Amino acid sequence: MDPYADPRFAQGVELFNAAQWYEAHDVFEDLWHDTAEPERRWVQGVVQIAVAMVHLGRGNRNGAAILLGEGLGRLTSSMAPPPSWRAAQLLHPCRLQLLRLQGQSNDSEPATLVPTLVFDSPE
Repeated sequence: MDPYADPRFAQGVELFNAAQWYEAHDVFEDLWHDTAEPERRWVQGVVQIAVAMVHLGRGNRNGAAILLGEGLGRLTSSMAPPPSWRAAQLLHPCRLQLLRLQGQSNDSEPATLVPTLVFDSPE
């Protein structure tokens, strides 16, 4: 199964980009259960980032930091990201937020930087 062609993938992306973190987590987690390696690692990373954002919204800074770190690790080590994925649109805001949570940021970036899932349009 190609998880990136699955309708749940598009639904999860839409929810994620609308900052509906819990709902995006549910959809991506359901997809993750049906996904095999090597794509499974990438999907799990997105699940963890979505849950990190839920924790952040609830004031659980420690939980958010842990899941941001784990999610970033899975996303950056994945050998099978979706085609045309623009990684920086997701990774940069997550790294910045993690640094802030760890007290290591110089806060030169806008505080409202939100992670998004962006893909180049097929030609």
